[in-house]
Amino acid sequence: MPSTTQPGYLVADPACNLDGTPFVALPGAQVHVGIVGGAAYRIEVPGAWNGRLVVYAHGYRGTGTTVYVDNPVLRAHYVARGYAWAASSYATNGYDVGQGVRDSVALIDVFRRVTGVKAHSVIMSGASMGGHVTAVAIEEHPRAFAGAMPYCGVLGDTALYDYFLDANVTAAALTGVDIEFPLRPDAGYQQRWREQVGRIVPALGLPSGSTAAGRTWSAVVERRTGGERPGFDGAFTYWNSAPSLPPLADLPFLFGLYPGLQGGTAGIAPGNVADNRHTIYRSTDRLWPTTAEWRLNRDVLRVRRTASADPGLSGIPRVDGRPPVPVLSLHDIGDLFVPLSMEQAYAERAARHGRSKLFVSRAIRGVGHCDFTQPELTQAFDDLTTWIGTGRRPAGDAILSRRAVADPAFGCRWTRGTHAGFVAPACPNP
Repeated sequence: MPSTTQPGYLVADPACNLDGTPFVALPGAQVHVGIVGGAAYRIEVPGAWNGRLVVYAHGYRGTGTTVYVDNPVLRAHYVARGYAWAASSYATNGYDVGQGVRDSVALIDVFRRVTGVKAHSVIMSGASMGGHVTAVAIEEHPRAFAGAMPYCGVLGDTALYDYFLDANVTAAALTGVDIEFPLRPDAGYQQRWREQVGRIVPALGLPSGSTAAGRTWSAVVERRTGGERPGFDGAFTYWNSAPSLPPLADLPFLFGLYPGLQGGTAGIAPGNVADNRHTIYRSTDRLWPTTAEWRLNRDVLRVRRTASADPGLSGIPRVDGRPPVPVLSLHDIGDLFVPLSMEQAYAERAARHGRSKLFVSRAIRGVGHCDFTQPELTQAFDDLTTWIGTGRRPAGDAILSRRAVADPAFGCRWTRGTHAGFVAPACPNP
């Protein structure tokens, strides 16, 4: 039906799945669906409800004008453990984290209204952009939640766009291709960028980075995404073999994410949010930069931000790293879309604010984006709920330790099952 709040938008019927089949309750549970403020919602309450609610925030859906709600990956586990859950379509698409926060938090009251009872404890959870929604929601509404479980989340807010900038400007500098960063791209810029990438890619020897420039670029990207770690070479090839997002699906993945293509606004910010004026690019871990590293830093295009992460819910909302409740997060170490460095950014901010004891991060030996097995997610959720109930902080990984991240066994402790495409020496026997 047409949205009542967003002109030109359509809201898909939450009583139906996208394939046209009806959305039905799991055995013994009851579902509620509806549309509020231009956002569709689903709620499911188990018969033996424990009084607790999980609010789930979905990830980035592109820039289309149809919004739809779907089910969390852990739906069956929530219901089996006695938890109710609620999820929103959000009223908008795009990288609109603020709208995601508003619509997700509103579900707490919607739940009370449609079920007639109030949840006495609420957990916030979300994947990818939904992880950004989760991190902002618990800081904006600290008394509304008992805990949070973001995964593959953008926990470093605009630092993600800095990384997209870093990857592209270093690739250009290493191959001697002159590029620009237009704050207001003209109609022909997208095609000019395609032509420039057409010269960069063979000079790097992609997808594997078989040239000298490609090997250096791989080393730079590795350090900008979390540091030297197991499985990176395979992840580098995987992501450079993958097509980018429309309308630039003809380019290797990272090149279609160059912030200059949309003026660095992420399609929603009031200006360019990417900045690398003070970034020192490294391809080694030596104490002092090498001559080649100084040359790269001399030649790379420098870009100045004109907008910052927003302290509220406008533009791209800021994640302060002040968790008021326990937060347990998971991240694939081979993810080069939303990389491990997002976890590190959050961990650093939490440490700066004296909140390290409220954040646990677990590394998973996967190469995709949000590539988690059910056992990995269910263990994390169960450990989070035990933490909330008992106050005993569960174990995680030392993601801020360069030595721990570089260890050949990094990610082994929490990985459950096989992740296609991840190539590294086998984990040692426990």
